[in-house]
Amino acid sequence: MSAEPRINDRIRVPEVRLVGPNGEQVGIVSVQDALRLAQEADLDLVEVAPTARPPVAKLMDYGKFKYESAVKARESRKNQSNTIIKEIKLRPKIDAHDYDTKKGHVVRFLKGGDKVKVTIMFRGREQSRPELGRRLLARLAEDVADLGAVESQPKQDGRNMVMVLGPHKRRSEHKAEARAAAGGGRTRREPREEQQSGQG
Repeated sequence: MSAEPRINDRIRVPEVRLVGPNGEQVGIVSVQDALRLAQEADLDLVEVAPTARPPVAKLMDYGKFKYESAVKARESRKNQSNTIIKEIKLRPKIDAHDYDTKKGHVVRFLKGGDKVKVTIMFRGREQSRPELGRRLLARLAEDVADLGAVESQPKQDGRNMVMVLGPHKRRSEHKAEARAAAGGGRTRREPREEQQSGQG
């Protein structure tokens, strides 16, 4: 069975319940009358509910309808596949500089709308001190709380402890904001002002 609806001459029923281009109910009319109305309006007659009695047909621009449906399907696929999980690995006894560097990566990923899997790797005797890992993960979660929240609480996984952080905003929202900032902020500014606004 084709997923495509029947249109125009392919509609092989004597009458249809006709819906106008703006969703208004026209009523039950013969297919010939419906086709004539479609031609007069320079539109297609599209069977939208073939199993109804009589089938429901709508006057519409079928090419435009197909294009918009394809765009919607593509958008929903894009939003589904947009959640990427990035991974950051830390040691329980990480020094301050390394911690700041790793935290910077987490901030960047969350700002980009990605989830972050934070893994604490224990070695040797460190495995008997899981509270070190928990404390570090709690500190990291607190440091990035304005950008993301803990989606999966710290869990021991063999020698590692794992926590997942999720961004407050989806990637599509971040992209829209970035586009708005790039487009909206391009009013005539002095280069010096742009440099100043870039700091921070």
